[in-house]
Amino acid sequence: MDSPIQRAGEYEVKGDYHKNIDKNWRYYPVYYYKMKYIDLFLSGIPKTAKILDMGCGEGHLVEKYRKSGYDIIGLDLNYSSDSVKKGDIRHTPFETNEFDIVLCLDVLEHLNFSDQDLALKEIHRILKKEGIALLALPNLAHFISRISFLLSGNLVRTSSIDRHPGDRPIQEFITLIKKNNFFINKRVGIFPTFVVSSVLTWYFPQRVIRLHGIINALFAYPGWCFLNLIQCKKI
Repeated sequence: MDSPIQRAGEYEVKGDYHKNIDKNWRYYPVYYYKMKYIDLFLSGIPKTAKILDMGCGEGHLVEKYRKSGYDIIGLDLNYSSDSVKKGDIRHTPFETNEFDIVLCLDVLEHLNFSDQDLALKEIHRILKKEGIALLALPNLAHFISRISFLLSGNLVRTSSIDRHPGDRPIQEFITLIKKNNFFINKRVGIFPTFVVSSVLTWYFPQRVIRLHGIINALFAYPGWCFLNLIQCKKI
C-alpha cells in the first residue's frame, strides 16, 4: 500500500511546485542549468550506489531517478511520501557510513549559521568513506551584489532574509565545508549576475535560457555567480 503524502510548510501552501515548474519564475534559468548539471553528475554514478537527496522537497529528483533504477531516497522536514522520509537534516534517521552519495541542493542557506555546521557534520557522518556530497549553494557575493555594495553599501541577497537566514558569501561556505573534513573535488558556477542579463532574467526568465547558456559557458567564474555547485569528498 502506498504511503499517504504529507505536506507542511511551503508545500502545504504551494503544493508540489517543483514537479510543475513555472517558467516565469525568476529563478527558472538558474534552476534549469542546475538541473542539467545534476543530471550530468548522476549519469556518471553507478545505479548500485546508495544516494540520499537531503532536503529534497517533494522528491522530484528522487522519483525521477528511482524510475530509472537508481537506489535513491529523499529526506525533508516538510514532506513525506513513499520515496521521501520526513526528517531533519541536522539529525537524520540514517546509519553512520550509509550512503555513497548525498545531494544537498539549495538547502543550507535556509538554515541559521550554527545549524549549517550541524547539517554538514551530519552529511559527513552518513557518507561512506570517500563518499561524495554535491552541494548547491547561493553566493551572497555574486557580481551584482558586489557592485551594489560598492555603490550603495547594500548587498543584493539571494532571497529574502526570512527565507535565506544563512545567506553567505561563497568563500564562507567553502571554509565551512573544509572545516567539516571534506575535500572539494570540483566547483562550478551558474549565472554570473551581470547587470543586463540580470535585468532580462528578472523580467523575461523563460526567454533568456539560451543567453544564460552562453554566459555560463564563457563567464561563469564561480566567485561571481549566483549559484555554486560543489562536489566534495569525505576525508
